[in-house]
Amino acid sequence: MDAQSRGRADGMDPADQWVLNPHTGDYELRLNHSGGDSGAPSRTSGARVPHSREPVRESAGGRRGDRRNTAREDQESAPGREVPGQRGRRSANGARGQESSGPAGRRSRKAPKAPKARRKKALLWTGGTMAFVLVGLSVGGYALYQHFNGNLNTVDVGGAGNKNVFDTDAPINILIIGTDKRTGKGNEGYGDKGSEGHADTNILFHVSEDRTNATALSIPRDLITDIPDCKVKQPDGSEKVVPGTPNVRFNESLGQKGRNAGCTMDTVKEITGLKPDHFMMVDFNAVKELSTAVGGVEVCLAKPVKDPDSHLDLSAGEHRIQGEDALAFVRTRHSFGNHGDLDRIKVQQQFIASMIRQMQSDDTLTSPTKLYKLADAATKALTVDTGIGTGKKLASLAQELSKVNTKNITFTTVPVLDNPAEKVKATVVLNEAKAEPLFAMMRDDTSLTEVKSKKKAAKSKQDALLKGPKAAAADVRVDVYNGGKVPGAAQTTVTWLQNEQGVLKSTNKANAPAKAAKTTLEYAPNQADQARALAAMMGLPGSAMKQGTTDAEGLQAMVLTLGDDFKGAGTPIAGPAKVPTDIQQANADKAECAK
Repeated sequence: MDAQSRGRADGMDPADQWVLNPHTGDYELRLNHSGGDSGAPSRTSGARVPHSREPVRESAGGRRGDRRNTAREDQESAPGREVPGQRGRRSANGARGQESSGPAGRRSRKAPKAPKARRKKALLWTGGTMAFVLVGLSVGGYALYQHFNGNLNTVDVGGAGNKNVFDTDAPINILIIGTDKRTGKGNEGYGDKGSEGHADTNILFHVSEDRTNATALSIPRDLITDIPDCKVKQPDGSEKVVPGTPNVRFNESLGQKGRNAGCTMDTVKEITGLKPDHFMMVDFNAVKELSTAVGGVEVCLAKPVKDPDSHLDLSAGEHRIQGEDALAFVRTRHSFGNHGDLDRIKVQQQFIASMIRQMQSDDTLTSPTKLYKLADAATKALTVDTGIGTGKKLASLAQELSKVNTKNITFTTVPVLDNPAEKVKATVVLNEAKAEPLFAMMRDDTSLTEVKSKKKAAKSKQDALLKGPKAAAADVRVDVYNGGKVPGAAQTTVTWLQNEQGVLKSTNKANAPAKAAKTTLEYAPNQADQARALAAMMGLPGSAMKQGTTDAEGLQAMVLTLGDDFKGAGTPIAGPAKVPTDIQQANADKAECAK
């Protein structure tokens, strides 16, 4: 019985038995139904071994000693037998064989990729882990097992979140919160005794729409701000409005007066203009459990540290820390810099970056046991909003976040100043001059890291519309509509254009036919110089420019529709293209020593 007949008799198709030999990188036919398996390729009639590495020897009678040629001759003598997956090309002498170039018989086609490269990525998903790391508190959570669902704690934040976060055509904003609430054995020395917990450590993690980059924005707990009214869902399903509080520390947005994480999300939106889609919250135990589960996190100290408060005792140089040492490292505020919270934030960012690198290392990704322990510890430590409160939803979120290369993850901190109202400096206030441009960059989805992508290429093409001659203000003709949230925006803009910019041919057209998320300027090709002039006055980004295909006739005006991104007349709509000077930054791909 030949190979083909044997395959049909036992229900196996030989086409399904071509397997990759990891030692050679070749695909080989393996038939194991005649008793025993030698582990060698089967060289039966009617089958040839593709991608053989044996050289071809030429003779006067043609090619001899070539397994592929012999197999082909055998096949041609047995009509109806097909060899799966084979492609041939006629050579110059008309013979059909494998593609080749250079020395006779040498294949130019690359061998199939060995499974090692694919294995690493597969383990990440099948092992069940994706990590989100935070400040002194680390969070990991990619779950494929139903077991992990039972580990998660969830909070319904209502309208504070976004149920459509997995839309791949939009950026993702995740608020990571570390509380100082005392829970767990050994945590008596941290946080405020009897406290419901504050928003002690806070990072707004912004992932770009095209998933090429991310910005991790730390928000100081001692930032003085106004906490807005927020709705909190009660155990019976009803909603309670917690009144806002002006001029208090940011950390009071959580746990105080019955506020939940949704209130912290609302406060972040008030400060930055960025709406968090989801939140992840943990307490002190997370950093101890996760740093241990991952096998320790590498840190570097520029000087020795011996802190009697946190009990951190490390010499200068590199260390791998976990458990209590890891928590002490990220909680100490008297060992680095000026012994303040802002310097502690920098140390926490370094720890986070190192944790990310460790979680993406071969040592972690190739260990299913370590991955399982990490995922189990992470989900037990996590409290999340109901929008991502299942293993399946966390898996979907993890898949989106995993697309970002660590070299394109930038850590930064909200620019602040010492509170001028205090003699003893204990709190900080927003540095508006530096903070607003940074927030605008994040709102515009502009990376703090230089990134090459299709989106950037498209943005460059749009930005080109802003370049060229500009018309005089007196020659600009525009109709202004209000499609945004600011009442009376069209009239205030027209007044500003006429009185401050000299655009006398501007007209208030009141409300737009429909709401607009982004401000747009529609114009004809022969109005391009007018459009560029108006864009410069308004601070419009290239993406706002909507050039038509036919020229305008007579006194036809351009159409400016103000969107939700409009903040006020005279306030540029677009954020800067580059990070403002003196903005603190750290890269997740680079190791730094704590000073």
